[in-house]
Amino acid sequence: MLLNIVRIRYADPPTFLDTTQVIAGYQLNRSVNGGFNAFPSGIGSYLFGSGTATLQENPTFTYQPETGQQYAENVIRPISPVVIMPLSLGGLPIDSLLRLTAQSIDGLSNVRALGAGPTGGGSLKFYLLLHDLRQLQIAGAMTIRISTDAPKAGSGETSASNASNSTKSTGPQPEHAYLVLTSTSDPSLTSIQSEVRRLLHLDAHAEEAEIVYGPYQKPGQIAILTRSMFAILSQIAYETNVPQHDVDTKRTLPTISPVGIETRPDIVIHSGKHVPDDVYDAVHYRDQWFWIEDSDFNSKLSFTMIQILAALAATSHSPGAVITIPAG
Repeated sequence: MLLNIVRIRYADPPTFLDTTQVIAGYQLNRSVNGGFNAFPSGIGSYLFGSGTATLQENPTFTYQPETGQQYAENVIRPISPVVIMPLSLGGLPIDSLLRLTAQSIDGLSNVRALGAGPTGGGSLKFYLLLHDLRQLQIAGAMTIRISTDAPKAGSGETSASNASNSTKSTGPQPEHAYLVLTSTSDPSLTSIQSEVRRLLHLDAHAEEAEIVYGPYQKPGQIAILTRSMFAILSQIAYETNVPQHDVDTKRTLPTISPVGIETRPDIVIHSGKHVPDDVYDAVHYRDQWFWIEDSDFNSKLSFTMIQILAALAATSHSPGAVITIPAG
């Protein structure tokens, strides 16, 4: 994953692999030897013996590059907000989650990897919104609700349409995600909730709103234009520190500087000729080392989130993976 981020930084194509086979190989070697020594009278006779046992483990993994339709679905297609938002229920910071996965929320833009200048074209209100959502998440004044029920109709025509569809549909219903602002008696949290409603163009007394995919919302909805895995990795790539010489020689573009309240990158990736001893992960590329420090918890958490998102985005798999364990 880290190597793909660095490759994108230098406009080299990333490579995504799918595990197709895992072979667990074990080998147990045992040997026993012994003997009897007999000597003439006056010298004692004795038995002797020894034994050895060794266990060797040699697993074999088979990978297949993702191509064609599989590549399009797992790497290029945007991840649905219904898949992303429930991750915050497990305790993942909602601000970090949306900085990684959302390109815009109700028209408020996140930074972009290319074509938007040194700051990536981000909107300050986008980061103010994420900051407020994180404060509500910490205080328990906000949550995400997942339901298979049809959204509440906004008009009689929509209501009739939903009723007609509900009578005809017999298969599994699609899931819907809702942002829920829970009631609180804390004046400071109430003020933050009011600001969130204002930034999201919600009714002043709205308690929940459906989260949908897209650049623009309808009344009572929150529209999130999500990113694909390639876009997520591209954003991290262009926030990576690179040698100034590579920028001066046009081998890569200048590093994008985040805007807003949180000005540090989601994942701080360092570069240099030599890698420190205590690192979380490191790769060697183009005579340079790129690494994430083991003491940087926020970067490690965001890196873990990316790996979780990659697993969720992988909706198409090659046949397998087959696990082969020898017996006997």
